[in-house]
Amino acid sequence: MKVLTGILSSLTLLSLNVVGLSQVQAQTKGFEFQKVPVTLLGNGCPSGTAEGILNGDTLSVTFSEFEALASPPKVVSKSCNLRIGLNVPSGLNVQPINVKYLGFADVPQAGSADLNVKILFQGQQVTTNNNPNTTFKAGFSDVWSKDVGITLGTINACKKPVSSIFGINTNLTARARGIPANQETQIRIDTIDTTIGPVLFQIKFAFNPC
Repeated sequence: MKVLTGILSSLTLLSLNVVGLSQVQAQTKGFEFQKVPVTLLGNGCPSGTAEGILNGDTLSVTFSEFEALASPPKVVSKSCNLRIGLNVPSGLNVQPINVKYLGFADVPQAGSADLNVKILFQGQQVTTNNNPNTTFKAGFSDVWSKDVGITLGTINACKKPVSSIFGINTNLTARARGIPANQETQIRIDTIDTTIGPVLFQIKFAFNPC
């Protein structure tokens, strides 16, 4: 039996404490269900409004609604930056593999809206398997979704512990220049349909044998 010991991270304002891998057999690897504190930075997600929930192979990040709303003739931009600190213990390989988020945009004629997402590892932008960004043109009014694969090597802690930082930087921009006076341009990230609360981001991990 291979034992998965605790993942523990304790960082400063750019951190999230990730605690606890339960003792399980290799074929049932995953995080033990628990709540962990989250650090978010940006004018769209004030610090202290979020928490993380680890369960199985998923880290779910919950916080209040994240949106940009603009009335004419304004351009409104909202940012939200997530940081996760991982201290991977000796004897374990961990690999972030996917980020999921979804939302809604309503863009009147002459308006536009942008979703821009950067996924980071150790301070460097990570290559994604599909485009994490979208521009919503005039006339768009619908839900949207993103299931973004990550091209990132395994965090190899087979012989010694490894500390790392994983991040998601998100910017929403709503443009209302030239739209009718009684309308607004809106773009937001909505709650993913889960039983654990208002989840705005889900991060999937793979656990690989040493």
